[in-house]
Amino acid sequence: MVFDYSLPNFPDKLSTSKQTGINKLSKPVHRSFSSIGNPFYVAVVSLVTLLQTITFQAKSQTPYLSSLTPTPRANFTPTPPEQKGYWNADVVGDFSLPASKTMTFCGAGRNLHANQDREKLFRRGFTAIEASRMTIDEKISGPESAKPPGWTSPLKQSQRALIVYQNYLYYPPDNPFNLLWARRDSYAPYTYFRRPPGDPYILNSVGAAMDHMAYECAAFGDCQGAPLNTFGHIFMDIENDYTYFENRQQNVNLYAYMMYTLRKACSPATQIGSIGPVPHNNFGFTRYADYDAGVDWGWSMPAQHTDAVPDLGVLSSRQRGMPDAIVGKSFSDYVDFQMPGVYYTSMAFDYSYPHNGEMDTHWLASVLGEQEINSALSPKKRIAWQWMFNTQSPDYPNSPNADYPVPPVMAEGHAIFYWLTGADGVLFWDDEVNLTPNRNSLPPGDPNKGLGSDRNYACYEHYIHGTWRLFNHHKDMFNGRERYLNQETECSFDKGLTWHKYNAGDLKRKNLPFARAMVNGNQILIAATAPYVAADKKTSLMVRYIDNNYQFTTEINLTGDEIYLGRATMSLPPKVKNVSLLLCQDCVK
Repeated sequence: MVFDYSLPNFPDKLSTSKQTGINKLSKPVHRSFSSIGNPFYVAVVSLVTLLQTITFQAKSQTPYLSSLTPTPRANFTPTPPEQKGYWNADVVGDFSLPASKTMTFCGAGRNLHANQDREKLFRRGFTAIEASRMTIDEKISGPESAKPPGWTSPLKQSQRALIVYQNYLYYPPDNPFNLLWARRDSYAPYTYFRRPPGDPYILNSVGAAMDHMAYECAAFGDCQGAPLNTFGHIFMDIENDYTYFENRQQNVNLYAYMMYTLRKACSPATQIGSIGPVPHNNFGFTRYADYDAGVDWGWSMPAQHTDAVPDLGVLSSRQRGMPDAIVGKSFSDYVDFQMPGVYYTSMAFDYSYPHNGEMDTHWLASVLGEQEINSALSPKKRIAWQWMFNTQSPDYPNSPNADYPVPPVMAEGHAIFYWLTGADGVLFWDDEVNLTPNRNSLPPGDPNKGLGSDRNYACYEHYIHGTWRLFNHHKDMFNGRERYLNQETECSFDKGLTWHKYNAGDLKRKNLPFARAMVNGNQILIAATAPYVAADKKTSLMVRYIDNNYQFTTEINLTGDEIYLGRATMSLPPKVKNVSLLLCQDCVK
């Protein structure tokens, strides 16, 4: 380390004046100390200089703590638990996402306000509306919504999104494509890529199903020439990519072909992706092995032709219409984005459950871990499927239905921490479409008890509030020049004695508070929380950023499991010079 230290000025005699003192000596020595003629004097000056240098060094080793400016919270009253089937879109004011981010609304209850203000959600951070949530004024969906000649949708292409569910490909008895493969992946060897002209079952192929999607432009009145799909985003949700080893190649071929033909059916501005496959699905556990697992086969395995198996009635891939054009290409070669993410289990909401074991569920570790792992495996954009209720499953306690809303702190924290991973978008989803406000709960035993309009939707309000805290106040940080630190965020949990860079799984297993930072120029933004701690527990941690000539250190004090968000302007240290001392040339050796 070098120090900015100037050579003191010296008088002809050593002064003991209280006004000047040893550091206020007046006359400089130019060549040597020979004019003083006193070796003791040289020793005193050298000692003073050394002591000052040691003092400066000691001070420089003590971390200087910079303060963060806390991000304001909106003052709102959440919808009370007894009120069902309603959420308030006005818990915050108008705000928007940065141009590089997208947030598609496929949640419940747009009908609560769309008739009065169709653009409300676009002023609450959302950038697009999924087709099933569009109004009759935005999309032609049948004779009842017919429009006059020349009509075009008020929704721009970037504001339109479509989810293609499994039942688009297979939903007997009325589905024209009848692709049983969509329901059971074991049927892959019997599924046609494209049937030959004149085949009486020509619609029974993956290619025909994808070709048909080009005509969706008619729903918005903007087909021009040969029809092409004019949705901004298309999200595939087939969910049949868990197969026997011997069927992997067959399924990889069909998935690659599905996205290959979908791409041809879409306009150049349409972005396509799928809930699966993803580079690696760790199911929210963030285990040690997940960080070293590598890329899953469904994401990266290349398409290859397969041979016929006459004894099983299986035709070759060529006989079923697979083109040579996709040979050597994988599913990931045709998608614009990946969709790593995880639904919550009801156990993640219960503070009495253990959350720090390798196979325990942990709300924040699951949000961050999926992004940390998959961002390292693929450079593709990341858009996560997000739901503010528990996933229903007989495999988890008390989870036969999706009737547990995400707790307030988790809903708010999800909306903040997720974006600090560098993610590109969100698909905000629900299994309900329209809501009917109802203060009276359904009686026990009713099959819709705790579902649909019998759920409390205050979790939506907390989620939007978290999104507002981040982007209403820090939108300028997301301009394409930002750097997301993720697991490179350096923290101390012992007042600066030791420093660590932990991934989400490490923080979960060590039961430590979480912090994630992003940097843009001289600006640093940090989110922090102590998951699952008691409401009155005090927790402190330090975060530092030592890079690009910055030496920034701050301390964050948390109460309970609050979601802290703070920002600071970092200062570069002053430029310094080497210390130089004149040595006595004429002193007695």
